[in-house]
Amino acid sequence: MSIASAINTTKSILSNTATQTATVSTNTSNTNTEDYNRRTAVTTTNPYSGATTVKLERTEDAALLKQTLSAIADDAGQQALLKGLVSLDAAMGGSESSATPSQYLAALVESLDTYATSPSDVTLAAAAVAAAGDLANSLNQQTSAVQGLRVQADSEISTTVDKLNQLLKDFEKVNDKVKEKIARGEDANDALDTREGLVKQISEIVGVTSTVRDGNDMVLYTSGGITLFETVPREVTFDASAVLSADGPPGNAVYIDGVSLAPGKGSSTSASGSLQALLQLRDEVYPTYQDQLDEIARVTMSVFAEVDGAGDEIAGLFTTKDGSTIDFNNPDIVSGLAGLITVDSDAQADPTKLRDGNISGVSQNTENAAGFSDLLYKYLAGFEETVDFDGDAGTTTRATLLAYSTDSVGWVQEYRSNASSAAESTSAMQMRAKEAYANATGVNLDEELILLLDIEQSYKAATKLLSTIDEMLSSLMQAAS
Repeated sequence: MSIASAINTTKSILSNTATQTATVSTNTSNTNTEDYNRRTAVTTTNPYSGATTVKLERTEDAALLKQTLSAIADDAGQQALLKGLVSLDAAMGGSESSATPSQYLAALVESLDTYATSPSDVTLAAAAVAAAGDLANSLNQQTSAVQGLRVQADSEISTTVDKLNQLLKDFEKVNDKVKEKIARGEDANDALDTREGLVKQISEIVGVTSTVRDGNDMVLYTSGGITLFETVPREVTFDASAVLSADGPPGNAVYIDGVSLAPGKGSSTSASGSLQALLQLRDEVYPTYQDQLDEIARVTMSVFAEVDGAGDEIAGLFTTKDGSTIDFNNPDIVSGLAGLITVDSDAQADPTKLRDGNISGVSQNTENAAGFSDLLYKYLAGFEETVDFDGDAGTTTRATLLAYSTDSVGWVQEYRSNASSAAESTSAMQMRAKEAYANATGVNLDEELILLLDIEQSYKAATKLLSTIDEMLSSLMQAAS
């Protein structure tokens, strides 16, 4: 080896070690930095200068990244669904379901039973009518709570859509930066880290799949195949509703590139990302519980129906706030009825009319007997009678009123319990996926320290070679003088 060649080799080694040391230092300082992928100084060898660093390579694993994005989206959807169900459970009175109609139906039955044993007692009559009022208030309040949750979900959808649009705009800037740096032959690794971090954030809102084209240009699609980003962001639109009512139109759809985004399905939701889960809550979970409330209200009105002069059944103890006539004997959901049901004002003014059946109908107490209790026992029997319910309400289609009201509570609790179990699974899956991806692409301090020791040995070799060259040059100078 000539002295010139030895000098070039030494310079190359020192340059490599400087680059490698800087790379190790950067990796080490970003050990706990989210979305940072490990850098490696890639070297090549030529006959003139030996090994030469040619680029800094970013560690990647496309298969694990795909799995991680899927796990993030699944968990975000499941957690959003569970959060909404927990809110519904709280509106129902928590673990005791103390605000649900089932509690007040049981109290009404007890009051009626007590009144039936002493039908001449005006105080007991008033207590029974008051219990009926509590039931009506419960149905009204549950309806208000459910519609409030729907409006809240609608508002969250609007906020989430705005966030998604902003993330897509940010993604466009970073994607352009990646393409520009690669086209210029510059280091694009920091921009690639930022872009990947944005993709992860987007996947929390809507499931994402991606493909990379020439020049490292990335294209994004939803897990359902709708284009999210291709060169430019695709428009995500949504019109929030200021008010949502039980008997009104459903909430507006979310459109991505003109295609409607479908809501999630089931307690172990099919939602990929939080947006589909919010749509599921607003359009399926909350309305289904509302349908059950409406069916409870309808059958309650039927139990306390009275008879008019023509012998037809009409609303008795329970009527509607707006005076509308309800076909309470037909097993079809009357949307919003639970919010309209109320105790007739005549019954509140004279509770004994409940005993006689002449709140709105013709008195059945033809002898005007103070001990008349036939109707009261008929009402009690109505609570035990098996009747038809609309299957669209999501639970049983034939049951007693008391059993149906209990089943309604059970439907929500089972939905929440299953969603909670599924959330534990998706959370664990996301954690494992992130851990696997971090192990494959993240920084391992032990590996960096081992590499640093190797770099130190290379540096020592370079300094020894440099010392030898210095001695040779000194000898030559002495020989020439």
